[in-house]
Amino acid sequence: MSKVVVLTGAGGVLCSTLAKALAKQGHKIAVLDLKKETAEQVASDIIAAGGTAIGVVANVLERDSLEAAKTEINTALGACDILVNGAGGNHPLGTTSNPFLEEADLQNTTEGFKTFFDLDPKGIEFVFNLNFIGTLLPTQVFAKDMVGKKGCSILNISSMNAFTPLTKIPAYSGAKAAVSNFTEWLSVHFSKVGIRVNALAPGFFLTDQNRTLLTNTDGSLTQRGQQIIDQTPMGRYGEPEDLISTTLYLCDDASSFVTGVVIPIDGGFSAYSGV
Repeated sequence: MSKVVVLTGAGGVLCSTLAKALAKQGHKIAVLDLKKETAEQVASDIIAAGGTAIGVVANVLERDSLEAAKTEINTALGACDILVNGAGGNHPLGTTSNPFLEEADLQNTTEGFKTFFDLDPKGIEFVFNLNFIGTLLPTQVFAKDMVGKKGCSILNISSMNAFTPLTKIPAYSGAKAAVSNFTEWLSVHFSKVGIRVNALAPGFFLTDQNRTLLTNTDGSLTQRGQQIIDQTPMGRYGEPEDLISTTLYLCDDASSFVTGVVIPIDGGFSAYSGV
């Protein structure tokens, strides 16, 4: 049965892959992104492959922008049945320079060097807003279409950081932990009105945001990149296609009795103690 699927942050590598996979199932896709040309390009790719899609500009931190997007989607495709909250990310202002604090760090005057004590509250606020508020607001706007209907669900994007935080990125780890907690809370809150709420917790996937952090210009791994591979039992980074099967399952009626779960897709990273 064809459903209307709304994906935020769908211009990115991971969510554009999910949008195209859901379109292949016969669903009508609303590709939401902060950049209109990016959203329209993904929608064009879906249409060229025989699917139905529209590209819509939307800011997940502005209710008016989301309401305008909803009106456009309802007119073109119909009421929303499935929402994938894919918008998210990190910011350098919420990141420490070193994984561990050393006493000498307090005297480090190198430009751009940041200890925990130097973290900018505005940068941390940005990360929390983008990941948590950027999940909450689209849910408030689009879930109204789902109340009382059958076969509706919400899929959030958490992270394996939510299970065990990575060094250097306290804001991102904390924000994704909030997304996981919100997923569980919302699944209970919406349980009486027919809306299931689940989340993916991706491990390490090479994207435009982290590529320079994990790989060198010649394609070799940075020190942090190698650490990640060493801690990943399957010994590789994830591919965007690795997210597809779990996404289709959680968005399908085959998982009609599944709600409130956060599923790691991380090659075993979150299960491995390192020993």
